[in-house]
Amino acid sequence: MSTETLAEITQSIREIRESLREDRESLREHRESLREDRESLREHRESLLENGKWRAEADRQMIERKAEADREMEEIRRIVKEASTTVGALGNKVGEMVEKLVGEGNLVDQFRELGHDIKYHSRHRRFGERGTAESGEIDLFMEDGDVAILVEVKTTLKMDHVIQHLERMEKYRRFVDTDGKNGKRFIGAIAGTVIAENVINFAHESGLYVIIQSARAVEIIDSPEGFKAKEW
Repeated sequence: MSTETLAEITQSIREIRESLREDRESLREHRESLREDRESLREHRESLLENGKWRAEADRQMIERKAEADREMEEIRRIVKEASTTVGALGNKVGEMVEKLVGEGNLVDQFRELGHDIKYHSRHRRFGERGTAESGEIDLFMEDGDVAILVEVKTTLKMDHVIQHLERMEKYRRFVDTDGKNGKRFIGAIAGTVIAENVINFAHESGLYVIIQSARAVEIIDSPEGFKAKEW
């Protein structure tokens, strides 16, 4: 075998070995790529599983919130129903009190003794455009010629009720004067079955008559010395 042939064979072997080395390196890189792909696939599966758990938890919380909202709405309906029943009962109670004031209570005669010759009375007189700040209702309206007595009736009469009635007197004065000065004068009175002493004193200081009602009698409480009913 010639020297040139031996050299060619040796070179071929080197090239084959280099090719095998490159193939092994390529195979190693391919295996690494497959491993990375499998890792990526595993992470993707875990992410999908985690997202599924999150959605399930979100759905569960949504169902719980809806159930809680339904319970709260049911409680609100119950409270509104009870409040409506209570308001209706109080309205009936006030209506009964007004009836007793002018009926069994003989309130008309008591005001006549104070110099007010009551000739006409009406119940639940509304004034102003309903729903506006200038509207209102008078529980008992008693007229004596050019003077009218506006009575506010409550079961338990509190300080706020007195203040509100004073404001109501002002509103009614403005209402009747809308089309020009009205010659009628107005006097205020408050009535209740339970009235604290400080409320009575404040009402008298504000120029209001105070009427107390019990199961047996209705009477205008004696006014303090120097009392003068305020006119609007």
